[in-house]
Amino acid sequence: MKCRLGYVSLALDLEKVTSSSVVTYRHYKSLTSEQKINKLKKVTLSNLQDLEKILNYNAENDIHFYRLTSNLVPLATHPDVVDWDYRKFFSIDFEYIGKLIKKYDMRVDLHADQFNVINSTNKDIVEKTITNLYFLAMILEDIGLSNGKIIIHVGSSMGGKKESINRFKTNFKHFPKIVTNKIIIENDDKIFNIIDVLKLCNELKVPMVLDAHHYRCNNEGENLYEYIGDIFDTWNNDVWLPKIHYSSGRDSELDRKHSDYIFAKEFIDFVEQVRNVQNRDFDIMLESKKKEIALFKLMEDIKELKKDWSYIDKTTFEL
Repeated sequence: MKCRLGYVSLALDLEKVTSSSVVTYRHYKSLTSEQKINKLKKVTLSNLQDLEKILNYNAENDIHFYRLTSNLVPLATHPDVVDWDYRKFFSIDFEYIGKLIKKYDMRVDLHADQFNVINSTNKDIVEKTITNLYFLAMILEDIGLSNGKIIIHVGSSMGGKKESINRFKTNFKHFPKIVTNKIIIENDDKIFNIIDVLKLCNELKVPMVLDAHHYRCNNEGENLYEYIGDIFDTWNNDVWLPKIHYSSGRDSELDRKHSDYIFAKEFIDFVEQVRNVQNRDFDIMLESKKKEIALFKLMEDIKELKKDWSYIDKTTFEL
């Protein structure tokens, strides 16, 4: 079983490099017409140039799995920002980023922000979610990753779990196919547990993302490892390996807030138990405050503790 580790968005070792610079709408409104478009172009270009630096850094450090920021293009979906045809202005840049990702054989995905709620009872929020998820889908399309993935939670629990899940399924059917073909659903840390999400994913025929820490914080006493095979099987018809999100609680095992680093002994125990029930390659996205620094630290700790594992490169191990 082989595992590749990844990290989220910001490379901390790269000082003053971020692909998430923003333009607030308040600032945008204060500019002249010419200044508005120039400002948006300038910040987008800076984000794309810094993304190139991050991708090169990842490749230099054997990082094969990376989560793109959802803030790559400022004000891309704001209803009052007109004539902002970023896809036209930056088509060549997006194509270049895509070629770089393919050159490095890197897996990248996106995570929708929490204000995107497919099953909201508010129709305006659902419409905004369609707009925002379409924007993320177009980012993946424009960089040549039509099979790329967008992670989302089930969302609202208004009316109870059953009604909320039914609302998700109903609304999901009305979303554009170019969006729904990219959606993968993650269990959360408060309401929708692995059983809820696994059933939903099987009904919708979309892959499930297991978040191991969310499972710790939100379960009904079910044994996670009895469900690993079924969770991984939701990926059987997809081009990508199953993926897991992994983090450690900041102040305790059940603290929902993420720690700076990963507790290596707990991580090792998790991976070995997964291997015991499902000896299958998968990717692990680390959600730690210290980003890629936490990834490298975890690999160092694992190498000290598990001499019998094989280490393929700086971020990939096999057992």
